[in-house]
Amino acid sequence: MDRKKLQTLLAVTEHRSFSGASRVLGTVQSNVSAHISKLEAELGVTLIDRATNEPTAEGLAVVERARRIESEFTSLDSDLAFMRDVVSGSVRLGMIGTTARWLVPPMLRRLWDEYPEVHVEILDAPTSSLVLGVSTGTVDLGVINLPLEEPELTVEPLFAEDRLLIAPSNHPLYERDVVSLEELAEHDLLLEARGTAFRDVLDKAASEYGVELRARAEFDGMRLVASLAFAGFGAGVVPASAVSAGVEGPEWTAVSITGMPTRSVGLVRRRKGLPSAAERVIARMIREVTRDEAPNISGIRPADDSPAANPDRSDDSEGIGLH
Repeated sequence: MDRKKLQTLLAVTEHRSFSGASRVLGTVQSNVSAHISKLEAELGVTLIDRATNEPTAEGLAVVERARRIESEFTSLDSDLAFMRDVVSGSVRLGMIGTTARWLVPPMLRRLWDEYPEVHVEILDAPTSSLVLGVSTGTVDLGVINLPLEEPELTVEPLFAEDRLLIAPSNHPLYERDVVSLEELAEHDLLLEARGTAFRDVLDKAASEYGVELRARAEFDGMRLVASLAFAGFGAGVVPASAVSAGVEGPEWTAVSITGMPTRSVGLVRRRKGLPSAAERVIARMIREVTRDEAPNISGIRPADDSPAANPDRSDDSEGIGLH
């Protein structure tokens, strides 16, 4: 079994065809078929269903391992480049949209100025998708909504932010500066879907006050909740970072909610395996931008950045000396 065969399997899986994989790999389709057949022979299983070009159950298991193996090869290349005084490599960074809006621009400016050889691919997605991506190795680092209970992932808190009600001008709560959870429960709301971390905290807080929040519509994606609230489709509960964008459109107001816990946002990666030099650079810049930019945004407070407060954090100075 060699790396080229595993790369071929990943290409066929990602592009769902042998012809698509051949184009990406810069080879002919017969070579792709030969690599897959030889890998299947070595493992004694069928990896790709030839009728659908989809991976079999055994194929999915091999694909998951192959992604992790390929990630380690990428990290190895990055670390060796650093030993030549050049930090390079690619990092797949996933980030929830409300945070990406204010964190990504200054992070990219710093990255391009200080580490032009580091390439970052940024995925804007909800927490549920990002956790799956980091767990399976398709995403290297994730900035997600907390809390998170995943033993295979390390979690580093970045900041906490207030949860606010966005009320359009035609809503009964538009004139209010503050509302209670009991008052909030009297209205239909735009909310994240049940089972998401953000919604679970809302429901728990409401139940402690003996009420239940009513959903006019539910979404797995905070940016959509915020966009619809800003556009006047209804009142929605959103984090403070969603309000900071100064969205144009129909008139709306942000209303504080008494008794509502803050939202915590954190940085996650896989527990197994060492992060590459490029990943450590991106993680450090995320911390720095959070520390510098979050205090300037109303309703957002950086988390304690001390090692004692973040026991899962690996210091950049360890191993490859990034300061």
